[in-house]
Amino acid sequence: MESVKQEVEIKINDVSVTFKDNKGNNVPALNHVNLDIKKGEFISLLGPSGCGKTTLLRTIADLLDPTDGSVRISGLTPKEVRMQQKFGIVFQSPVLFEWRTVKENIELPLEIMYWNKKERSERANQMLELVGLKEFANHYPGQLSGGMQQRVGIARAFGIRPEILLMDEPFSALDEFTKEKLHEDLLRIWAKTNKTVIFVTHNIAESVFLSDRVCVLSPHPGRLSAVVDIDLPRPRTLEMRDTPHFNELVAKVRNSFEGGSL
Repeated sequence: MESVKQEVEIKINDVSVTFKDNKGNNVPALNHVNLDIKKGEFISLLGPSGCGKTTLLRTIADLLDPTDGSVRISGLTPKEVRMQQKFGIVFQSPVLFEWRTVKENIELPLEIMYWNKKERSERANQMLELVGLKEFANHYPGQLSGGMQQRVGIARAFGIRPEILLMDEPFSALDEFTKEKLHEDLLRIWAKTNKTVIFVTHNIAESVFLSDRVCVLSPHPGRLSAVVDIDLPRPRTLEMRDTPHFNELVAKVRNSFEGGSL
């Protein structure tokens, strides 16, 4: 099902980020990045290690201030959006508390947001149903596989009803079979919620399969070298990966990269 994507939600305007090295020298991480992201889009930030894709994600999330330029989200600063609790974040590691059950881990952000006990429980149950883990509600993280733990992380991020989901290489440590299943799960959840997703990855095929657009970042310093539209129909199926058009899109993304190999 195609989601409506008209209104620009995130405007990244001439953003540069510079860090200091151990000797106090300026090290550019991002260089004059400009990008508009529409409401409800699935965007991948693709590139090798050190290209600035996570730096850009952290700038959007108000975890890092740009050295130059600005980010605006529906006219607000990232800090204003964060204070309104409109970001959901999924990291490479699910970061679950081992002493809390699966359900209690999903409820944790809702506790911090002062939801009452009944509302927390109902929302956690909804999220468990959404990610297919209802029967594991009372299990502990150590009793789950890596893929199941990451599904808990996704459920927790969606549980707060975010407007924007930020995902930093969430599947990179998983085997290919688990990764493919989570790709389908994520797209199914995204289709139901119609949230804006920004997904960091260094995997070309993953970015093509998931995204509406792939934003290719090249390093030294990090810059946006290309934005590739992905015109595969939705809903996506694993069979699409075997089609000539999918391979053409993978090649197009790979050829748009500047400065080395992905």
